[in-house]
Amino acid sequence: MLEIRYFREHLKEVEESERKRGKPISNARNVALYDKKWRNSLKEVEELRARRNELNKEVAKLRSQGKKAELQIQEMRKVSARINDAQKESDDFLKLRDFYRRKVGNLLDNSVPKGKDARDNVVLKKVGKAKKFRFKHKDHIELGKTLDLFDFDKGAEVSGARFVYFKNEAVVLDWAMQMYAIEILVKNGFKMVWPPLMMKKKYIGNAVNLSDFEDTIYKVENEDLYLIGSSELPLVNLHANETLQKKDLPIKYGGISPCFRMEAGTHGKDDKGTMRMHQFNKAEQVVLCEPKDSDKFFNILQKITEKFFKDLGIPFQVVNICSGDLGDKQSLQYDIEAWFPGQNNKKGAYREVTSCSNCRSYQAVKTKTRYLDRNEKKYVHMLNNTMVATSRALPALLENHQQKDGSIKIPGCLWKYTGFRKIKAKK
Repeated sequence: MLEIRYFREHLKEVEESERKRGKPISNARNVALYDKKWRNSLKEVEELRARRNELNKEVAKLRSQGKKAELQIQEMRKVSARINDAQKESDDFLKLRDFYRRKVGNLLDNSVPKGKDARDNVVLKKVGKAKKFRFKHKDHIELGKTLDLFDFDKGAEVSGARFVYFKNEAVVLDWAMQMYAIEILVKNGFKMVWPPLMMKKKYIGNAVNLSDFEDTIYKVENEDLYLIGSSELPLVNLHANETLQKKDLPIKYGGISPCFRMEAGTHGKDDKGTMRMHQFNKAEQVVLCEPKDSDKFFNILQKITEKFFKDLGIPFQVVNICSGDLGDKQSLQYDIEAWFPGQNNKKGAYREVTSCSNCRSYQAVKTKTRYLDRNEKKYVHMLNNTMVATSRALPALLENHQQKDGSIKIPGCLWKYTGFRKIKAKK
């Protein structure tokens, strides 16, 4: 959620941000309205309590003098009844304020392009040349079949659609990419974390708006537990309800975990092969920092991931996500879209593989993660970026590095983790 001070001090900016997102500004106005009513009701409760205390003293004084205090007692009863009513009104106003507050998105960064959907996203740059082959190239599904890397049929039989058996060199490559991601993160001062793979609903709600993710999150039956769709979710909760010391910031975490997503409602959208799986492995970056440093770390996280895909020799483009395609928690988001020669009927296409997000204090407000700055508690800023989701990086690697003889060249950065430099063509 946005800090309440934005609605009190910068309501017009919040309204303009919501308008740019294509959302109604009535939610922001309702936050301001019920916040004012809540504060007025709190003031009334305080004044009534003060009056009750005065009456208590008057009653005690009159009784000590042997005098009657019926009038004061009657008034005190009326004041006490009003306190109960006013306290209930105050609680109701607070609930309504935060109900509408949860509907308001993060304040958009000034650089976010205005738009309705993904078609209005802006390409900032292209890195590497899109591969063009002088031979009849294959997509990763065909390569997986001829090189014995995947078994989609058995995966579907045993577990259902969008499950697959990784086999042989595909297994090694998956783990090699994770290990290389860890190598880069450790060199950049990240603390590696293997988080819980299940979370309580309350804490998932701290990291994302659950209403936006109800069709993607797996629930454990008869338990208040949900499977994580990214290690970002447990990592942003790692310091929930804590007040950190300023000297300990920034805190940089690298998360490694399997991830689980239902992917309901995405039929036909990049759903062939391993592109959109219910289960996949992922390396994640999460940073907690002072507000003044969040722009700096956004650029750092983006550069780290760009280096990873450059080292893999995968061409890509960086995209600034427009206002209508941006999630509520993000103030700014850049996606890396890798080049997949086998997509779009083998004409090739760019497809999203990572997302770098600056959420500013939006998640910290929900997790109640603050830091102490000269005896004042302030909310940290939180950022996250996918380092690699292997189910997407692997097909990009296979398709871009395939050779005329049917083999696959392995990028040099992975050799020490794979033990082989080429996946040889099968006879």
